Amino acid sequence: MGYQSQQLVIPPQRDLNDRETLVSEHESKGKTCQSTAVFNVVNSIIGSGIIDFSLVLLIKGGALSGTDTYQSLVNKTFGFPGYLLLSVLQFLYPFIAMISYNIIAGDTLSKVFQRIPGVDPENLFVGRHFIIMISTVTFTLPLSLYRDIAKLGKVSLISTVLTALILGIVITRIVSLGPDVPKTDDAWVFAKPNAIQAVGVMSFAFICHHNSFLVYSSLEEPTVAKWSRIIHISIVVSMFICILFATCGYLTFTGFTQGDLFENYCRSDNLVTFGRFCYGITVLLTYPMECFVTREVIANVFFGGNLSSVFHVVVTVVIITIAMLVSLLIDCLGIVLELNGVLCAAPLIFIIPSACYLKLSEEPRTHSDKIISCVMLPIGAVVMVFGFVMAIINPQDCTHGQEMFYCFPDNFSLTNISDSRFQLTTQLSTLNISIFR
Repeated sequence: MGYQSQQLVIPPQRDLNDRETLVSEHESKGKTCQSTAVFNVVNSIIGSGIIDFSLVLLIKGGALSGTDTYQSLVNKTFGFPGYLLLSVLQFLYPFIAMISYNIIAGDTLSKVFQRIPGVDPENLFVGRHFIIMISTVTFTLPLSLYRDIAKLGKVSLISTVLTALILGIVITRIVSLGPDVPKTDDAWVFAKPNAIQAVGVMSFAFICHHNSFLVYSSLEEPTVAKWSRIIHISIVVSMFICILFATCGYLTFTGFTQGDLFENYCRSDNLVTFGRFCYGITVLLTYPMECFVTREVIANVFFGGNLSSVFHVVVTVVIITIAMLVSLLIDCLGIVLELNGVLCAAPLIFIIPSACYLKLSEEPRTHSDKIISCVMLPIGAVVMVFGFVMAIINPQDCTHGQEMFYCFPDNFSLTNISDSRFQLTTQLSTLNISIFR
C-alpha cells in the first residue's frame, strides 16, 4: 500500500509532521511478539471479520497526529465532539459484538450438550440461558480480566486452529448434505435491491479497527511498516478462511442460510456437533478481545486512561454482566449483526479513518491515499443510512432453535412444493409444531 519503504512510529502524545515521523528501519527484536500480534488480529478478524486499507490509514493517522489510541486521534483531529461520538461508537460496537458472541455460544453449545447420551434436551442445565451464564463465569470473565492484550496471543492461536477444524467440517457437509437441501429459485442471483443489508453484516465482520491500536501497541518497536506486514499476513489468512466459510455455507443451503450458519445443520449430525463445540469455544476465546476495547473506552472517558486494580475488576464485571443479561433476552442473531454493522462498524471502518487522514495529511490531492479516502468516506455514509433503513423495513428471517425441514426426510416430502421461501418456512413451522407436540 505504499508504506513498505518507510517506518512511521507513534510516539507518546506529541505533534508530528510527516518529516518527523520518517525514521530509519530497525531489525525486529520481538519476532514472538509479531507472531502473537498476527494471531490476535486473525482472531479479531475471524470473530469480528476482515480488515482493509483503512487499518493502515488509521495507524498512519495516529503517526501524523502523534497519538496512540483511536480516541486520541479523533480528539486531536476533530476536538471533543468527535471524541465523544467515536467513544460512543467504539463502545457500542464491541459491546454489541459481545452480546452476539453470547447468543452464538448459547445457541451452539446448548445443541452440543443436548446430544450427550441420557441428557434430556429440556433439561435446564443444557439450555442456552444456563450455558450463557456458566460460560461467562468460567471462560469469558477470567480471560477478560487480563490487563495486557498480548497475553491473549496463545488463546487467539487456539481459536485460529479450531476455526480450521470447523472449516473442514463445513466443506465436508457440502458433499454429504448439500444434495438433500433444495435450492431456492433465486439462489444464483448475484444481488437484490436489499443487498446493502449484507454490506452491514459484512461491515460487522470486517472490522477490527476498534482494537487495532491495542494490538499495534503490543508490538516491540511498533512502526507502520511492521504493522502493514502483519496486516497483510492477517488479511490473506482471514480472507481465505472467510471466503471459504461463506462459499461453502451458501453452496450447501443457498437461500435458507441463517445468520448463524450452524443453525442450518441438523441436531442429529455428530460431526457437526463436534464442529459446534469447536465453534462455541472459538467464540468464547474471541470475546475477551471485544471486552478489552469496551473497558479501554470507559477508562479513557471516565478515568483518564488508567484503571486501578479494583476499578479494573469492577468495570470488567459490570460490562460483562450487562452484556450477559441482554444476550439472555435476545435470541435472533441476524438483526444484531445488521444494526451493529450499519450503525457502528460502517463509520468506524469507512468514515472516521478517512476523515481523519484527509484532515491531517499534507499529501497532494492526487495522492493514492487521499483518492481512496475520498471514495471510502461517501461509501460509508451510504451504507450507514440505507443499511439502517433496509434493516428496519426488511428484517432478516430468524428460525432460531427450529430444526430445518430437510432434517426430517421421513416426515416431510418436497414433492409439489413451491420454491417460494415463504411457503417452505410456513411448512417448516407447521412441521415443527406437529413433531414437538
